[in-house]
Amino acid sequence: MKAFINPHAEKQEHIINAALNVFSRNGYRKASMADIAEEAGIAKGMINYYFGSKKNLYLYLAELCGKNMAEEMRNGFDPMVTDFFDNMKMMTGIKIALIREHPAILTFLTSLYLEKAPEVKDNIQEFMAEGLRLREQFMYQDVDISRFEDDVDPKLIDKLLVWAAEGLTNNLRQGLDIEKIEAFTKELYACLDLMKKYFYK
Repeated sequence: MKAFINPHAEKQEHIINAALNVFSRNGYRKASMADIAEEAGIAKGMINYYFGSKKNLYLYLAELCGKNMAEEMRNGFDPMVTDFFDNMKMMTGIKIALIREHPAILTFLTSLYLEKAPEVKDNIQEFMAEGLRLREQFMYQDVDISRFEDDVDPKLIDKLLVWAAEGLTNNLRQGLDIEKIEAFTKELYACLDLMKKYFYK
């Protein structure tokens, strides 16, 4: 893929945000370069010049969002937090902070998670696999699981929490709702506190 030629920063931001919004609303198949250009307020030919194709643009955004999320995780991660549930709260807080600053990232990643278009399916699976690998690294690195009851599997608890997050993802498919995210986060933290109470020795 041709590297993103650095136009004026403001114009670049318009292109990225417009593409994130259009792909989030319409999915890969229904999104068009013309729609993205119109939302960004630029000529369609300029997007084609930078990226060459809709697929290139889509995969560029996936990589960009993934890198932003990984960078925020690395910058915000505190290795001194070794409790399983406190670590989960910390990771959630980092993601919520990123969403507040760049709300289009969540809606795009939500649409990416649900995208079924065969043209990008394999690329998305690779992207998701890398995201899971990174999550595993942060979730279990230096985390003390010895506090769990002997018959409790921490990875099963983690899976339950991932399923809960997937439910929120499905609800956000039609657009971002900050208040819903805030409410979900409070409920998640309450669930984590409850789990700590009952699943620890």
